[in-house]
Amino acid sequence: MPSNRQRLILKTIAATLAVTGLAAAAIGGIVLRAGWYDITAISSHWQPVYTVLETGMHYSVRHYARDVEVPKLGDPQQIKRGAALYAANCAQCHGGPGFAQSPIGQSMQPVPGPLIDAGKRWGQRELYWITRKGIKMSGMPAWEYHMSEADTWAVVAFMGVLPTLSARDYGAVTNTPTNTATPVAAPMAEDAP
Repeated sequence: MPSNRQRLILKTIAATLAVTGLAAAAIGGIVLRAGWYDITAISSHWQPVYTVLETGMHYSVRHYARDVEVPKLGDPQQIKRGAALYAANCAQCHGGPGFAQSPIGQSMQPVPGPLIDAGKRWGQRELYWITRKGIKMSGMPAWEYHMSEADTWAVVAFMGVLPTLSARDYGAVTNTPTNTATPVAAPMAEDAP
């Protein structure tokens, strides 16, 4: 049984934590209600907010993607189809070998990251999940309403070879000029044979 002194210390710690939590909640409520938190697309989140959202996104994607069954990927026609879909739907926000995002992609907050190394940061099932379901409050759309399952996997397969492509190789596989920041649009999923 704790002594009176130990109980007093525990009560003091509990009271301090409770008061600190209430104070933080009150301050957060004031900042929220006063409209002081800048939600414009021209400024980044405060680092702690960004860190919490980014960490939560990683955990969420890994959780929901864990049961996705990955089909056989890597067929040359599948990669070619994925390249066309990437050029038409992804490159304007994420860029590609030899070029950055379009001005629209550069103006988004958070700025969409380059996908050249996405295969190092995400597994195939996770890339599929992100492409298929999108990411809230990031500008990443859910392509499941615009792209077939096979086309989504084709994009994932292409992202697997994307790190190996030079700007010239990318231009050849996507039929886009190599010295341009805005790729020529390829057919969207609805136009596919």
